[in-house]
Amino acid sequence: MTTFFPHVFGHNKIQQYLAAAIDNKRIANTILFYGEEGLGKSTAALDLASRITGTTRIWDEQIASHWLTVEGDNIESLYRSPDGKIFYMKPQHMELNMEQFRLLLENIIILDDTPHVCIIDEAQSMGAAIANAWLKTLEEPPEHVKFILATTEPQKLPATILSRCQRFDFKRIGNEDIIKRLEIVCKESNIEITKEALNIIAILSEGAMRDALSILERCIQDGENKIDEDKIKDLVGIPKRVFVHDIINAIIDYDVDNALITVNKVLDEGKDISNLLWEIIKYAKDILLYKATQKVELYSDEEISKIKEISEKAEKERLINLVYEFSELGNEIKYSTQKNIIFQAGIIKLCNNISNTNSPELEQRINKIEKYLKTHNVSNNINQYQNVQQTAQTKVTYNNNLKYNDVNKKINTPKESKMKTSSYSNKIEEYWPQIVKDLKQNGKIVLYTNLMNTSAEQIYKFNKYTSKRNK
Repeated sequence: MTTFFPHVFGHNKIQQYLAAAIDNKRIANTILFYGEEGLGKSTAALDLASRITGTTRIWDEQIASHWLTVEGDNIESLYRSPDGKIFYMKPQHMELNMEQFRLLLENIIILDDTPHVCIIDEAQSMGAAIANAWLKTLEEPPEHVKFILATTEPQKLPATILSRCQRFDFKRIGNEDIIKRLEIVCKESNIEITKEALNIIAILSEGAMRDALSILERCIQDGENKIDEDKIKDLVGIPKRVFVHDIINAIIDYDVDNALITVNKVLDEGKDISNLLWEIIKYAKDILLYKATQKVELYSDEEISKIKEISEKAEKERLINLVYEFSELGNEIKYSTQKNIIFQAGIIKLCNNISNTNSPELEQRINKIEKYLKTHNVSNNINQYQNVQQTAQTKVTYNNNLKYNDVNKKINTPKESKMKTSSYSNKIEEYWPQIVKDLKQNGKIVLYTNLMNTSAEQIYKFNKYTSKRNK
């Protein structure tokens, strides 16, 4: 691994490029590090400043205790390293101010010809006035002074400044690099940590090294230098994996009682619903992965055995449906004030899905219908029938010799009314939306697409219409 930035892990391409630029003495006058928070931009800037100036690396603690202040003002404005080679500036009261830049420029003017570096952190907070004032310095930069800007929002910087920067995009760090860094920190600090715990921290940090180190620090605040999976989960409110397994297993078995009992156990422990949903989705995804590849990572042999058991009795479509259903449930509870109630209702719904929709007989019937829909333009026929209905009703409306009610009586003949009563009921209309939705959930997309904007009554009438026409 590249160690050009001794205190930054990952971002290897950036490190390699800057190392070559330093060796060849072709480092740009103004460098921009940009990316999300916690990815190491400020740390990399301090490492790079140390490389350029050839001086001892400065630390955050030093910066905090060596601020220069504006005369007559006790506001922290500008840090200058003890050797005077490195300057560091960050926003005060949420934004960079003109006095900070004035103080910086005053110090730059009197510098000698040896290498110096000015770091401007959170550069997006400079206003137009500051940017214009600083632009004059950038247009004719001193050869012995390099500028490093760090920002989370490069789009907020003026184009005139961006055009003068060599830009480096700090992307999220891979889990492998995060784990390697955590292993080094734990070894140096005599911390015992399990492989599973390292993996969980890496996943939770979502590519941000600062967040990973923060989680690690929180784990040892109790004075115990031993960290395992359960300790981390308790710390961040993630339910134990055995609970997640039991919930999904109960849903697969349509066992609403055991599903709700397990959910209540998790809630009684004070776990967050969002974390529980995240774990359930991840676990369902891993079961699906095992079903497809017969392997899955980051699980013990006992846990893999449980995953295998579920994968053997759960159909692929059901597992895919679970992932989507829980994702939708997450969106529903996101802004709800009754998260627990909505979550439990979602569990009941999943446990009460029609289990016989996968019967061979029904599957054959649905496949026949889908095949017919693909070979016949049924959607257009339904639309044509609806247009015929609308046209007929329009003619009735504008026919002064007939009343609408009278026409209805003629259309709904006694024979037809009797048939409607015997063959069609309001119950069908009531359950029709759920029937159509179940088709989508079971992967019958062609059939679903054709029926999504119809009613049961329309299908009934269309069937009679086509039957008469074919005669």
